[in-house]
Amino acid sequence: MKRVLTIIMLSLFNYYYFYSQSSLIEKYNLMPWPQEINENSASFNIDEQLTIHISGEDAKQRVHNNAVQFLRRLANRTGIFIDAGFPIENKNASININFDAVSKLTTESDESYSLDIKKSKISINAKTDVGALRGLETLLQLVHFNKSNYYFEGVSVNDSPRFVWRGLMIDAARHFQPVDVIKRNLDAMASVKMNVFHWHLTDDQGFRVESKVFPRLQEVAADGLFYTQEQIKDVVKYASNLGIRVVPEFDVPGHASAILAAYPELGSKEDYNYNVERFSGIFNPTLNPSKEVTYLFLETLFREITPLFPDEYFHIGGDENEGKHWDGNEEIQEFKKKHNLKTNHDLQTFFNIKLDKVLKKLDKKLMGWDEILTPSTPTTAVIHSWRGKHEGLKQSTLIKAAKKGYQTVLSAGFYIDRVLSVDNHYNIDPIGNAVLTKDERKRILGAETTMWSELVTPLTIDSRIWPRTAAIAERFWSSKEVNDLDNMKKRLKVINFQLEELGITHIKNRDLILRNIANHKSIDALKTLSNICEPLKVYSRNKGGTEYKTFSPFTLFADACVPDAEDAVVFKKTVTLFLKSKDKNNLHNILTYLKKWSDNDAEFEKINQNPITNSLASLSKNVSQISKLLFDAFQNKKYTNEDLKNANTLLKKLKEPCQDIELVVVEPLNQLNAFCKNNYTN
Repeated sequence: MKRVLTIIMLSLFNYYYFYSQSSLIEKYNLMPWPQEINENSASFNIDEQLTIHISGEDAKQRVHNNAVQFLRRLANRTGIFIDAGFPIENKNASININFDAVSKLTTESDESYSLDIKKSKISINAKTDVGALRGLETLLQLVHFNKSNYYFEGVSVNDSPRFVWRGLMIDAARHFQPVDVIKRNLDAMASVKMNVFHWHLTDDQGFRVESKVFPRLQEVAADGLFYTQEQIKDVVKYASNLGIRVVPEFDVPGHASAILAAYPELGSKEDYNYNVERFSGIFNPTLNPSKEVTYLFLETLFREITPLFPDEYFHIGGDENEGKHWDGNEEIQEFKKKHNLKTNHDLQTFFNIKLDKVLKKLDKKLMGWDEILTPSTPTTAVIHSWRGKHEGLKQSTLIKAAKKGYQTVLSAGFYIDRVLSVDNHYNIDPIGNAVLTKDERKRILGAETTMWSELVTPLTIDSRIWPRTAAIAERFWSSKEVNDLDNMKKRLKVINFQLEELGITHIKNRDLILRNIANHKSIDALKTLSNICEPLKVYSRNKGGTEYKTFSPFTLFADACVPDAEDAVVFKKTVTLFLKSKDKNNLHNILTYLKKWSDNDAEFEKINQNPITNSLASLSKNVSQISKLLFDAFQNKKYTNEDLKNANTLLKKLKEPCQDIELVVVEPLNQLNAFCKNNYTN
């Protein structure tokens, strides 16, 4: 009987706990959502007397530096002239931050914290300084206001991450990303509690790190665009200050065109004209694994470079090597026979094992994309799982690797460069429903979003990373049960603008591109179109990798368009609701959009004075015409067969891509067309 009562009591506790959490998640715009939050009736008024005191040996000054930035961000958001712009010595301060130890920034680091907001006192308690930083970010998201005051909502939070590895990969090889781009994205990462910056530094299109031992790597293989060693140290220090680890990636043995342009003697094909690649895709130039000089080169390079990156993990890439130059090299074929290596995969494993030994001597742990997962690969290697259903597999390689004894990190499903919707990424749980032992679960370190840069420049990269990555960060931090799409979008809308406070350019640079297209005339008509258009998805914009070169213009209409086009998202939902309930309010909203789009072409024609705008003229005209047809049908309750024929023709045209974008309201327009046909034709 006692056991039954205990089960009932636990069930009731869980019910009321999740009910209270679900009601609070509707109220507060926190992202990522904390593990536990409870509110009290108090609120803390923000005024010029607000102060911060730090208790703890802040040896790396992380908490001090972030507390200063917290005060600046708070003042900027509220307009309040805070008297004390720096932490004070007085323990009687408004905000007390307490922590026990300085984090070494490893996968074992503790990032948990508690936050308690009362009427006259705020406390942040953490085991490490990094945990304290996470608490400060939550506190800043709790700023609220009325007409009289700004204040912190009265809550108590107990929080810790679900995964120890919560990363963002930025590819600086295909398109170089200057230091200021990296730093502003590090700030944004910290604001949503991400803790690993994976820096993809070498590829076919460029080698982006200064080497004093092998200077041709920057002289020949970088087009003058590379990070000096001092810049790298600066970025690593900047990231550390935010509680973010930096994991470098030097991609070998494939994706090596740039390296071989500088040092062709390391290549697998003699008398081959190695050049820095200008297109995108998978290329044949590959390091020669049969030459001892290849390993000497890499060991010497790594011995020079690894001290710049204090993190224990070192990513060697290892992906997409088809070994075509290996197949045509007799010396390599003899090498394979000598070492009983039957396939190119076996040969690459041989290469990886040699690098693993090199990196171990340098106190580094080898990490690579999941092609390195073979029976011979030592379990000390970390498997970065990127292939999944899109690559023809039943599921990602994450679970397989964990069950085989490897530490592993997931990126399958989080390739944000594919410009898929936030829904697509948020609906993916890193582990899913896999049944794991305690040890297997521990080996799944976490996950990363990946921003490959074939189609982005410093002008556009922020709009491809944010705000979707903020939502994905929640999948990495929050409990699995936090997964409601509509609620996430409500909170993300607020976080989106807070990202702009940090210098992220995802909002303002769209207008910059549109002003360039409009030759500095009104951009209203272009904005209206961009709000219902999205870039072509999953690499179809640059099919085969040969439409764009690395120096092609990325200031086109497609570059101003973003995933989750704002008006399209609302319009789709409104049409769905209308068709379900025939609600007049939803119909009113639909008609408002149709009227707006119907009138837009007249405004567009006023600025249609150059080849770029003219390439969009048919899109603008067709959107206007279908919108007018449907608007008139709803207004007049009449839809002739001629109207229907014209609508079908227009919708067929609008379904086709235009200038590397797609109109993403075609389906709801089709649904309205069918409604008018069924209800307003004789």
